[in-house]
Amino acid sequence: MYLYHYFDKRTGPFKSLTAISEEEACKVLKQIKIERPNSLCAARDADYIQKRRNCEEILRREFAAKGGIIEVESPYYMVLEHSPWLSTWYEQPDFLKIPIEEFDIRKLSFTYGDSMPTFSPKVNDGKEYRRKVYTYEEILGVIEKYGLPQDWNDDGANGPERYIEVHVWSGETIMSYI
Repeated sequence: MYLYHYFDKRTGPFKSLTAISEEEACKVLKQIKIERPNSLCAARDADYIQKRRNCEEILRREFAAKGGIIEVESPYYMVLEHSPWLSTWYEQPDFLKIPIEEFDIRKLSFTYGDSMPTFSPKVNDGKEYRRKVYTYEEILGVIEKYGLPQDWNDDGANGPERYIEVHVWSGETIMSYI
């Protein structure tokens, strides 16, 4: 099993708008809109940073309640296995592929789909994996039941879940890839 991280070659891997101040993040987002207008990131609205911070607070709280180990305030984002759709987000796409065995799984949380729609009040379809954070063992059961979203919904025709998002709550493995 592999974890993937997609990014723009010009920026490099594991950059996060929530790991910097809100003022800096707004400047970076404005710069992306100017320099990379055809990237998916350029389409983010003005409230994106605050929405992402709110979502991270939920992820952190729910994962801590399950006994997860949290060593960084803002997680590093990855996905479980390859997502063809995510590779289209960037004008100059690249990715890292890291075996899950390189991570301490006690420092990984998962959402079945992107965490933003997973916790969005706008998504009310009653699916059992909405508004839930999973541990590694728990997400394996969800995968056994539903499969990988990118295998049955890469185009998004069946809902917002297109991949399994992974939240890496430690920099120990990540730092060797930066």
